[in-house]
Amino acid sequence: MTLKILDQGLLTTVQDLGRNKFQQFGVSGSGVMDEMAARIANVLIGNKENDAVLEITIIGPTIQFEHGCVIAVCGADLSATIDHQPIPLWRPIYVKEGAILRFGRPIQGCRVYLAVAGGIDVPIVMNSRSTYSRGRFGGYKGRPLQRGDVIKCSPHYSSMTNKLLSYFKKRINASSYMTVNWTIPFFFSSYVNNHHEINFIKGQQFAQFTKEAVAKFESASYTVSPNSDRMGYRMQGPALQLAAPQDLLSEAVPKGTIQVPEDGQPIVLMSDRQTIGGYPKVGYVATISMPSLAQVMPGKKLTFKRISIETAQNELIKREREFLLLKTSLALKIRGLSYATN
Repeated sequence: MTLKILDQGLLTTVQDLGRNKFQQFGVSGSGVMDEMAARIANVLIGNKENDAVLEITIIGPTIQFEHGCVIAVCGADLSATIDHQPIPLWRPIYVKEGAILRFGRPIQGCRVYLAVAGGIDVPIVMNSRSTYSRGRFGGYKGRPLQRGDVIKCSPHYSSMTNKLLSYFKKRINASSYMTVNWTIPFFFSSYVNNHHEINFIKGQQFAQFTKEAVAKFESASYTVSPNSDRMGYRMQGPALQLAAPQDLLSEAVPKGTIQVPEDGQPIVLMSDRQTIGGYPKVGYVATISMPSLAQVMPGKKLTFKRISIETAQNELIKREREFLLLKTSLALKIRGLSYATN
């Protein structure tokens, strides 16, 4: 199964859940910006959660399917169509051979994920298929996709994927695509539209900022700068000042670290972040809020809300339990489809 890139859009890369255990060697973790949308896209069509997907940013590509296949499109609403017919998000879709997927005006969010049955088949580099463009490795030739690229997908399907294929092939008509009449519960996708309040926990240097700076950070609105990218989200708003100058040693920085450079404007480190940083850290975006943050369009405003480590952990545990229930319910729905073909 192959995909042909007829137009590359703004920024389309191959990503999975990230390149772990190499940060000590100076290798960025990379991976998807919105982990939740990518995971759901994969499980909707029977893929493994970590299978490689296409991450599409703001202006989408034009893609031709050179073989019939099952896909899912999850995350932002970028007005996706197949052969100029609107398609739904957050559900499995069968696409006929030769059909063309296009994206139009961004309506909500800024990143959408295309999962294809079997997963995008690119070489594994340091335990991941993710693209790290700055390092020019991983993904498809170490770079964003370009017009004329032909992307291979794995031919190895799960039993769930085969059941979906069997169901669709027995029912497809003259239309270029077919989908099911169900989707995931709304609360799994609502974060794409509800991303104005970002939860964070205190960083190592939180107490070293002035009281006025902390009060501003927790109450004022910040605009996501147009200079933001997969490496970091630059914020524009009230400057944060330290109570006294600090001379800090560089140390490892995880995704979600909120650094404050000398100009006082916070920077949230994202998937393609550097591996170490020496700026003061006012906080860390809670893992539960990272998908929401990844969907904030440059130029939009957001606020930061401080929560405790315990609350952040409990919310993450709750989400993962809900996700496990979602996987189980999807398996049952797809099994029911297979029975309907008999």
